[in-house]
Amino acid sequence: MNARRTSGVRPTSDTGRAAVLGTGGIGGLVAARTGALCVGTERSVAAIRARGLSLVQAGVTTVTRPEAVERLERPVALLVVAVKAYDLDEALDRLEPEALAGAVVLPLLNGLEHLERIRACSSLEQARPAPVVVAGSIGAVEAFSPEPAIVVQRTPGARIVVASDELEPESLDRALAPLRVPGLEVVLGDGERAVLWEKAARLAVLAVAAVTAGRTVGELRDDGEWRERMRAALDESLAVASAEGVSLAASDQWAIIESLPFDLVPSGARDAAAGRPTELDAIAGSVIRAGARRGVPTPVLAELLAEAHRGVHA
Repeated sequence: MNARRTSGVRPTSDTGRAAVLGTGGIGGLVAARTGALCVGTERSVAAIRARGLSLVQAGVTTVTRPEAVERLERPVALLVVAVKAYDLDEALDRLEPEALAGAVVLPLLNGLEHLERIRACSSLEQARPAPVVVAGSIGAVEAFSPEPAIVVQRTPGARIVVASDELEPESLDRALAPLRVPGLEVVLGDGERAVLWEKAARLAVLAVAAVTAGRTVGELRDDGEWRERMRAALDESLAVASAEGVSLAASDQWAIIESLPFDLVPSGARDAAAGRPTELDAIAGSVIRAGARRGVPTPVLAELLAEAHRGVHA
């Protein structure tokens, strides 16, 4: 039986206010946990206004009532960007420069190339004082949105790792205060590039393998042929990371893969199965392009990406 409870979580003032751009699985999870202002599409905003934001976890549905708007016009201190890579440009158009003055902008997108896209968007370039875009990743979580205003979380919690090459750790830690709530673990990482690569190197392999094979992470691990292909692709990904100045041990990365739930389905595979666009290019493609820039070959990863694309478009 699915229990249901209503929470009164909502922001209490505009001072130090946080907002979330994108209300899908990750954005909706963060908004439901923190009560942050939701910035989304007309459809998602209408759904949140009509029935609140529901977080379903372990058979319990918690309904929160965050404020939801289609454009961010009110000043915020922290903006979490949690949209799919292919929706990023459209989402950034929902931001007014005056709302971002002096803000910290925390993208929780997959891949390696989104920071510069966000930093170059007109809303951020026009904001004064200039906002600071930091690097972030979210892991130890499986969350998805089956329909607007509903988020299903299949894991106990979520871990957000954040780093900035511009802000001092103390300033960054203060800016992240709205995220320090039950259900979210927030830690400071060691440099922007390291934070991005620590997840991207591993996810690039998992994403293309799961989409190509149509299997869960556990099924891929237990299949001898897929295990070897994944190991080879991971070695390539880590070689690119090393060329980028980030040293990651294959044993550590594989240990993380081993620790993932057997029935975990990466978001890209979930999107592909539902006939939605995927982030394969933003995830695996960004690693392959980084390898090309650094002169590091990635033939196994490139082959897996090509197979995944063929399967998606078949």
